Amino acid sequence: MMKGLKVPNPLFVSRFRGEAGLEDIGVRVGPLEGTHPDLVANELEMFESRLQRTVAALDARYPIADSLDLDGMDAVIELAAWAHSEWVRIHPFGNGNGRSARIWANLLLMRYGMRPILRLRPRPDTPYGNAGRAGMQGDSAPMAVLIRSLHDASFAGQPIQAKKDAKKSKKS
Repeated sequence: MMKGLKVPNPLFVSRFRGEAGLEDIGVRVGPLEGTHPDLVANELEMFESRLQRTVAALDARYPIADSLDLDGMDAVIELAAWAHSEWVRIHPFGNGNGRSARIWANLLLMRYGMRPILRLRPRPDTPYGNAGRAGMQGDSAPMAVLIRSLHDASFAGQPIQAKKDAKKSKKS
């Protein structure tokens, strides 16, 4: 993920802020600050706990990707947007948080049979930047709107319903 990129400090790569040597590393995206380094470990524990609970509930309801209905697709998109936004808000690494957040979102979409739609590099432009800034402030709604619109566009402008209709007709 970081291969070929110039980073301000190689010691930041793949290390969490708040770890030994990174105790005082703060981050900013424009005027917005990431989680204080002292709080990163706790925030990540809460992130992991909520993510695991939500994935377990989705897995129980939708044991295979083909069982995903429209409500399930909405739930997956909401989860992908939340995971992306929380990762960006916490900003656990000194560098690579946006790429990691996009991996989280794509991984969750793919887990439930949906297409990955957020490219890792280069960083997407607007409206991604606006959705990312909202995520830094704890608001995942703009990211959900973006993921939903990119998902819909990946089906040649057809809404999510078209994908479900196509799956139903294949089974008939």
